[in-house]
Amino acid sequence: MAESGNGPLSGVRVVELAGIGPGPFAAMLLADLGADVVRVDRPGGAGLRIDPAYDITNRNKRSVLIDLKSSQGAAQVLDLVERADVLIEGYRPGVAERLGVGPEACLARNPRLVYGRMTGWGQQGPLADTAGHDIGYIAITGALGMIGSPDGPPAIPANLVGDYAGGSLYLVIGALAALQHARTEGGRGQVVDAAIVDGTAHLTAMIHGMLAAGGWQDRRGANLLDGGTPFYGAYETADGGYMAVGALEKRFYAEFIRLLGIEEDAPSRDDLAAWGELRTAIAARFKTRTREEWTAVFQDSDACVAPVLSLREAPAHPHLVARGTFVDHAGITQPAPAPRFSETPGAVRRPPAQPGADTAEVARDWQTPSLTAEQKDAGS
Repeated sequence: MAESGNGPLSGVRVVELAGIGPGPFAAMLLADLGADVVRVDRPGGAGLRIDPAYDITNRNKRSVLIDLKSSQGAAQVLDLVERADVLIEGYRPGVAERLGVGPEACLARNPRLVYGRMTGWGQQGPLADTAGHDIGYIAITGALGMIGSPDGPPAIPANLVGDYAGGSLYLVIGALAALQHARTEGGRGQVVDAAIVDGTAHLTAMIHGMLAAGGWQDRRGANLLDGGTPFYGAYETADGGYMAVGALEKRFYAEFIRLLGIEEDAPSRDDLAAWGELRTAIAARFKTRTREEWTAVFQDSDACVAPVLSLREAPAHPHLVARGTFVDHAGITQPAPAPRFSETPGAVRRPPAQPGADTAEVARDWQTPSLTAEQKDAGS
C-alpha cells in the first residue's frame, strides 16, 4: 500500500524532482495534507547545502535516488510518473525536456498527470532563461518597492513573499485545480506554469485597485498598510523590543490610545497634519515600559497590538501553544501543517527524507522495480 496520511489528499501520489526553495515547499504542503510524495533526489544534492536531517521542507516525504543523466534515469522517473497524479519540477525552461522528463514525455506516459512547473520568471519571456532569486522576482513586480521606510532602501522580507507566497502556494493551488479537472469525466492532465512573478503580482491585486482609485500612493511609507499611518506600525520598547500596532478602525484605535495612556493628550487621528506629533507621542509612550509589560497591558484587548517575537520565541506564545501552531517532531520545533481540517487533519508523520533512503520501500509500494534495478547492477 502506498505511504499516505489521513489528510484530505490521502491517496494522491506526487513525484517531486528535487530542487531548492519553492518547489520543495509546495511538495511539503501537499505531503502535510496527506499526499504520498516521492522526492527524486540526484546524486550530490540539489544545490544549497543544509543537513538533510534539518530540512523541514522535506518532511512527510520519501526519497529515491536517481541520476537523470544516466542511461536509465529518465525511464525510472517515467515509471513513477505512470503511477502518479502530480509531478513537480523547478528546472529552468527546457531542462526537463533535455533530461527526457518534460511534459510531452510524461503526459504521453500518463495522460491524466498534472505537470507542475515552478520557476521564477516563467516558461517564456525575455528573462525566462536567466538565473534569479526571490529578491529579483518581487523587485520587478512592485512588491519589494512597497516594503520599508520612505527614507531608506526597501526592506527584504526573507523569501516569504516571492518564493513561498507567490510561488509555492500558487503552484499548489494550480496543481489541485488541475487535479480536480483531470479527475472529472472527460478531464485530462495538463501543465501548470507557476511563475513567481505571476503569483507575486497577483498578490498585489487589492493594492492596484487602491492605486487606481487614488487611495494608495506609489511610494513607501505613505499609505494605510505600509507604516504611513502612526497607528499601523512597530514601536520600540524600553528594553529594545518592539510592539506591532494595527489599530486601523476607530473603535480599535480608541481602545489603543486608552490603554497606551495618551487618550487625553494625543492629537486627533483625523488631522493628517498632526500625524508626526501623534507618532512621536506613541513612540515616546512605548519607550516607558518593556515589551513584556506592554504585552500584559494589551493582552485580551481589542487594541490590535502584539509583541514582535523572534523565530525562537514564537512557538512559546500562549495562543500558538493553545492552537498547536508549532509541533516538536524528530527533535525539531517546526510549524504544524496548515490549514486545519475537521474530518481529515494533516499531520507531521515523517522526519525530513534522507536522500535515497526509501528507494526499496517506494519500489515496492509504487510497483516500480526499475528503481532498485540500478542499485543491484551497481553492486554486481
